Amino acid sequence: MKNIILIGGGGHCKSCIDVIEQQGTYEIAGIIDNPSEVGQKVLDYTVIGTDKDLQSLREEFDYAFVTIGQLRAADLKIKLYNILIELDFNIPFIVSPLAYVSKYAQISQGTIVMHNAIVNAGASVGENCTINTNALIEHDVIIGDHCHISTGATINGGVVVSNECFIGSLATTKQYIKIPKKSFIKAGSIVK
Repeated sequence: MKNIILIGGGGHCKSCIDVIEQQGTYEIAGIIDNPSEVGQKVLDYTVIGTDKDLQSLREEFDYAFVTIGQLRAADLKIKLYNILIELDFNIPFIVSPLAYVSKYAQISQGTIVMHNAIVNAGASVGENCTINTNALIEHDVIIGDHCHISTGATINGGVVVSNECFIGSLATTKQYIKIPKKSFIKAGSIVK
């Protein structure tokens, strides 16, 4: 297995760890978090440094993945992702073996598809996104970069979700609409 370091050690990281372990492609070598967390554990994995250590860690590790959650703005997630790109880390996409991604769908680097999510035929998901547990991405949906589709959300056919959007848990969109950049959709909303 390939060693990978995870950037961000909060609650979302725990969910990502579970998906990465289930997928079985990467061995988690450690977590990057705040200085006060260095040496602490997140589940079975040690916080081995901060974002200031990434340049030196690049000499040891080829793979890295952003594992912070996204509430409202994606600014921190984007900043960390761009640091990984600048340091030339390999940033995979990760798909839970309990999810379904059509062979006719596209998933970009830095994106994670969590347990029981579905990404149907013709859908395209951009970079550095989270398709969270039980989310449904229907046919021909386009999701931009740095988006978070929360637990149980339904993005119906042909919808375009622009960059940096947050779609709350159990939100449902009408088909063939466009959601503007940096939109924040509250949990349970019906988006027309």
